[in-house]
Amino acid sequence: MQSLKQLIEEKRRGVVSVGPSDMVLQALKLMAEHDIGALLVMEEGKPVGIFSERDYARKVVLQGKSSKDTPIREVMSEKIIFVTLSQSVEECMAVMTDRRIRHLPVLGPEGEVAGFVSIGDMVKETISEQKFVIEQLEHYITR
Repeated sequence: MQSLKQLIEEKRRGVVSVGPSDMVLQALKLMAEHDIGALLVMEEGKPVGIFSERDYARKVVLQGKSSKDTPIREVMSEKIIFVTLSQSVEECMAVMTDRRIRHLPVLGPEGEVAGFVSIGDMVKETISEQKFVIEQLEHYITR
């Protein structure tokens, strides 16, 4: 199974982020534009939170807040769990399952944000790996 470094290099998509003082509506527009379910919240080049569709549903809609007037800092998830480029997809799946989360920022060797992965990315890679193994086994059996 490949490492996160390989997966992020293949994705070729930069990290989409917002600032804590940006309004929720701006974050929602970015998420729709990039077809993603979460954004990293960055301040002065450092991650300070994550804003996801779940945050929107639970902390904006259900509490009757306005997307136009609510800053991200009021509704973002501040506890961030990180992984590193050297970790495998399998390890990330375990973290996501254990912590019941769907998005993980990936840190590079200097502690910089190198990428942002979702459970969808992990499942897609796992299926790809399994398909490869099945094809190899089928080839071996039919020889």
